[in-house]
Amino acid sequence: MIQYQISPSNPNSHLFEVLLSFKSTPGQSYTLSLPAWLPGSYMIRDFAKNITQIHALGSQEQAIALTKTDKQTWSLQACDEQVQVRYQIFAFDLSVRTAYLDSQRGFFNGSSTFLQVTELSELSCELIIQPSANTAHSQWRVATGLTRAKETEKFQFGRYIADNYQHLIDCPVAIGVFDCTEFTVEGVVHHLVFTSKHYGDAQRLAADVSKLCQHHINLFGEAPFKEYWFITHLQAQGFGGLEHKNSTILQASRFDLPNPQQTHADLSDNYKTFLSLCSHEYFHAWNVCRIKPKEFVPYNLQQESYTKQLWAFEGFTSYYDDFSLYRTGLIDFDAYLTILAKTATRVYRGAGELKQSITASSFDAWTKFYQQGPDAVNNIVSYYAKGALIALWLDLTIRSKSNNKYSLDTLMRELWIHFGRTNTGTTEEDFINIANLLCGEDISTTFKHHLDSNQRIDLSHDLANYGVELQKQKFKKLNSLETTSAAHYHAYLGAQYKAHTFGLTITQVLENSPAADAGLAVNDILIAVDNLKISEHSIQAILDHLSVNSELTCHFFRDDQLLTSTLQVTDSPLAGIAFKVIDDKLVTQWQEVIAPK
Repeated sequence: MIQYQISPSNPNSHLFEVLLSFKSTPGQSYTLSLPAWLPGSYMIRDFAKNITQIHALGSQEQAIALTKTDKQTWSLQACDEQVQVRYQIFAFDLSVRTAYLDSQRGFFNGSSTFLQVTELSELSCELIIQPSANTAHSQWRVATGLTRAKETEKFQFGRYIADNYQHLIDCPVAIGVFDCTEFTVEGVVHHLVFTSKHYGDAQRLAADVSKLCQHHINLFGEAPFKEYWFITHLQAQGFGGLEHKNSTILQASRFDLPNPQQTHADLSDNYKTFLSLCSHEYFHAWNVCRIKPKEFVPYNLQQESYTKQLWAFEGFTSYYDDFSLYRTGLIDFDAYLTILAKTATRVYRGAGELKQSITASSFDAWTKFYQQGPDAVNNIVSYYAKGALIALWLDLTIRSKSNNKYSLDTLMRELWIHFGRTNTGTTEEDFINIANLLCGEDISTTFKHHLDSNQRIDLSHDLANYGVELQKQKFKKLNSLETTSAAHYHAYLGAQYKAHTFGLTITQVLENSPAADAGLAVNDILIAVDNLKISEHSIQAILDHLSVNSELTCHFFRDDQLLTSTLQVTDSPLAGIAFKVIDDKLVTQWQEVIAPK
């Protein structure tokens, strides 16, 4: 067994102290390394850059030379039967990916914290989590999905066990004074952990999230874990999540949680989004943590691992995250159609779908998606959003061709049985072959077209079969995905922005839009329009009061240079999507199939 020991040695300096110990063979060389990336986040992170000090010793405290062979790898030669490696980790990244430590709380992903001994990577691991020596931290506890040793109680510092290195780094750890609410689904205890102050109704949240967990377990037929942990970093602003086999790390605003002063029937948009995030990451416990592309079996965490299948693993999960809110009764059908329409609008409003296929988007996740440039809205398509639309198409297609005998649920269960349980990686053909069997005919040509083409995916016919009309609409507001009918004029800018002290910071510019024609670019600070200082409110008011094709002088800073240009106001293009019920009988039949009472 390889032993790791970690302690928050200096919270004010954001330093974790780590001790790695293993039995060695005298004279044998060993290789130590940190991963370059972690599963679920497809970007090279170079975690080793956060190691600030490192040295190795033998059993008699004699120094062992460490030779760095690349940016994340060291080699050593054992001098006797025991090696100890001590090092410090600078932890100041309060995201879902790396590590963080201050006087209030601590957190670490093993992939950014624990060196792997390459030659011993399949050995079981022991992790001793030590408390801070500072008495001010005497109330700190531990939250993690790692297996507790017999003598270690839940939430205690102490000894934890992992089957091997991959298991060790798949179980993130939070330490500090945190709030935890528990609920049980199908005999599995689930934990809702919040690592900082909040005002939310934890019991209501537990009741709502438990419905989502029940839905996903029912869909796949079993829970592949003995317990599950939702660990959430709450901040003033923030959003994100990262999946693990029996836990997830979430990031949200402390005001995204349900307001205890509101009724259970009143769900804010932010709370709906947080529930979808919980749903998304929990669904990943099956879809990508266990059902995964063949390129990820096993993971190679030292360099990029390319796959063209992220449309299935992120896109299908994005379909189910909102879909399950409707199926479990947390939102009604109209609310579900509104959320689904926003997903479609994200795909339709830009030209990226016309320039990049979804398989290419998956393959290029390492650069074009995870390191998006200012041109992203115009030149790439999201495998999350378009993948969700392909999932909708496939679900409706399977239901229609099998007379509602089968659905995408069936396909997911087949994937679980044949690939998830067996840890056998999938190929694109596996999805197509299962779909063909469920449809009772060959749909591979259309399926591959949706995956490999740079064309719009048109769901009009498929939705019409179930009583829903896909409508192309105008944007109701300048800086929103909210849409409205085409009957009236609605001013259009073609740029997204956020508030700035001097005005507005441009965050996106759509090609061939008024903003693009005026020469505005991402990161410009727009300070005046028509010689009036602007804000998020005033720019909307100004453009709402002007007729189509009005020309306005705009002033903006680019870097420290003040520039002037002419902005011509236009009517909104029909680039937004709305779904409208046109046949109550057909919709009712669809609802009865997808969400039977």
